[in-house]
Amino acid sequence: MTSATSNRPDLPAWAETLRQKYLAGEASVFVLYRNVFDRTLVAGKAHGLVAFLVDVLLKDNKQGIYELSVDRGVRVLQGGSAEEKAELYRHLEDKGLGGVFESMERRLRDQPSNALIIPYAGTLFPATETQFLSVEERGAYTALHRWSLEDEVAAKDNVVLLITESLAEINPGLLANPRIAAIEVPMPDRVARETAIRHYAPTMPSAQVMRLADQTAGLRSLQLASIVAGNGPDGLNEAQRVQLIGSLLAGTPNAEARATKLAGITAGMTPNEIRQLVDPTRILPEAEDPFEEMSQVVRKRKRELIEKECSGLIEFIEPRHGLEAVGGNAQIKAELLEIARLIRSAKDSERARAPMGLLAVGPMGSGKTFVIKAFLKEAGLSGVALKNFRSKWVGSTEANLERVLSTVKAMGPIALVIDEGDRSFGNQGDGDGDGGTGSRVIARLKEFMSDPENRGQVLFILMTNRPDKLDTDIKRPGRLDRKIPFFYAETGAERAAIVSAIQRRYAVKTDIAGERLTHLCDRLEGYSNADLEALTLLAAEFAERQGGVVSETQFTQAIDDFMPPRELAMLRYMEMLAVLETSRRSLLPERFRNLTPQQIQAQLTELRQQIHR
Repeated sequence: MTSATSNRPDLPAWAETLRQKYLAGEASVFVLYRNVFDRTLVAGKAHGLVAFLVDVLLKDNKQGIYELSVDRGVRVLQGGSAEEKAELYRHLEDKGLGGVFESMERRLRDQPSNALIIPYAGTLFPATETQFLSVEERGAYTALHRWSLEDEVAAKDNVVLLITESLAEINPGLLANPRIAAIEVPMPDRVARETAIRHYAPTMPSAQVMRLADQTAGLRSLQLASIVAGNGPDGLNEAQRVQLIGSLLAGTPNAEARATKLAGITAGMTPNEIRQLVDPTRILPEAEDPFEEMSQVVRKRKRELIEKECSGLIEFIEPRHGLEAVGGNAQIKAELLEIARLIRSAKDSERARAPMGLLAVGPMGSGKTFVIKAFLKEAGLSGVALKNFRSKWVGSTEANLERVLSTVKAMGPIALVIDEGDRSFGNQGDGDGDGGTGSRVIARLKEFMSDPENRGQVLFILMTNRPDKLDTDIKRPGRLDRKIPFFYAETGAERAAIVSAIQRRYAVKTDIAGERLTHLCDRLEGYSNADLEALTLLAAEFAERQGGVVSETQFTQAIDDFMPPRELAMLRYMEMLAVLETSRRSLLPERFRNLTPQQIQAQLTELRQQIHR
């Protein structure tokens, strides 16, 4: 890593940052983290990270390049004759970790211009308390910490490069050292994805390359290769895939064009996987672009790859209905439509006004999940749901969270949705029971949610019926800017609108409409959206036995037969919590709109006493 620029290929931004920090003397020990198992394209060649460091970044700059890992010990990657290498390996045999570090330190001091690369650094410097480290691990930690601070080591033009997927895997004492610099290796941006697709699929038309680059945000270069490379590892080359897919689509319009395009994005798949993915029963009109079908296949593969990448910690949300399918909730729909408009806007000034996050609060069964999913479809936002990632292993939870957040950020614009957020991110006491893991997770989430770079790119949506269990600071503006309260329908007309929407959604035939339906729904005061759905489907079941059309008779029968769950004190408590949390009075029903904060708190206190009796 010298200052000379002649004949040096253009470096990725992260590598140039590392180089500049090293040349400026800011650090001689670096931690490379995040997308460290991917391929880096330089001058038309794909390199793994260690190969990139050896063959590109450090090439001709270091006399000796060494690799140290738990599984393979010390390897000489560059420099030294065969005899010198053999002598080194004999010397280190049976030395143990302490002997390895002692030998490497002697080389760093006696022979200038060396690089030591340590992949899977978390296995040598694990993120745990010092008292839990073995004697050898303590020695390795102490040696690396000392090397980073000693001018003699840096003055000899030495550099140490630790590689880890997550900073949470590395001992925090090392990361706190001001002479150890952490450099993020990011997920490929759009330009990098386009470059990778052109590299792995050189014959793909430019228009298709650009559309694929847009659709594959969040994927690594390796994953792109598995989708578009001409020859997959399972033995089917592109011509064989064209033949297989052509046979599946035989007799359908545009079969040849569809087969060619689909073959270009199914590299690495077995014949059975291709048969499951390609739908030969879908008949495309002559005028339809076969690339649209290709896009659908790419979305399916992207979902599978990312869900696997995140170890099942997230799942994609695929809403089937927009806000037009939501009955009632007029004020909430208007608020969400305005947010959707800001997110879709081509003007930077309007996107900058989009909220950082939404908090959907309200009693169970009030329609929070359905309305939020409909909002995502309306806004044209991709959505992923965050599953409960808490782990019994200290450190594992932080690593899981970092993996999810980095993937989500790379996929933007996107919504990160958490249902029943009080279970995942609720108050966890003082944190002693989990070694402080809970408090560290919450702190990282707060940092991510308030990062200005995420505005307009990552919309954080938290849903809960118990916002009182959430950490107070996580709910502040700048993290969850809009707090949207959900309540049960207030009037018979609102309930009738919800019932009508449910009937349309499930294609329920009925001859009840207008004032007749409103009159029937006047009887349903206190029914939740979930209750109304269950009742509507019960009426449809009765009608199915008597001709298939829901009449006033079947609907009345369903009303008389259905018994909604009733925990009145808890439901009223959840209502008042929603009133307390809302960010705008205009979103509240009329009966709550003029309550003072003191009145709200008084009602909450009374309801708490009723619940805990």
